[in-house]
Formats: sequence, C-alpha cells, structure tokens
Amino acid sequence: MTRRATDNSKALNAFLAAKVEIDTMLERLKALSADHFDAHPDEIKWGHVGTLNHYAGLLRQISDSAFCEGEHAT
Repeated sequence: MTRRATDNSKALNAFLAAKVEIDTMLERLKALSADHFDAHPDEIKWGHVGTLNHYAGLLRQISDSAFCEGEHAT
C-alpha cells in the first residue's frame, strides 16, 4: 500500500499569511522603538516606563514561547 501525498497548500498559505502579519508588526515596533516610542526625553514620566515594561512583558511571553525559555523551558 502506498501513501498518498497530502496537499498542505492551505496550511502553507495560512502560515505565510501569519508570518507576513508578524513581520509587519515587528517592523512597525522597530520603527516606533527607533523613534523612542514617540516620547521626548524631557517629557518621560513613570507612565512611559510602565507602558514600556508592559510591552516588554508581552514580548517576553512571545520570545519565551518561541525559544522554549522562561516558563516555557523544557
């Protein structure tokens, strides 16, 4: 009995669409970071720090999951 090849084109297309979405978000975040998250150094308050710490925490969750680190370590 021979095994029939599986057509994974729909899964591949969905994967590539998700990758494009991630790449777009990363580019936007890099540009925003390069512009110091639209904050002027003389105007930085603790709220700005809290916001960036929140962003960092969310990105850490993604990074830990992607690289099997932190709570996702095996």
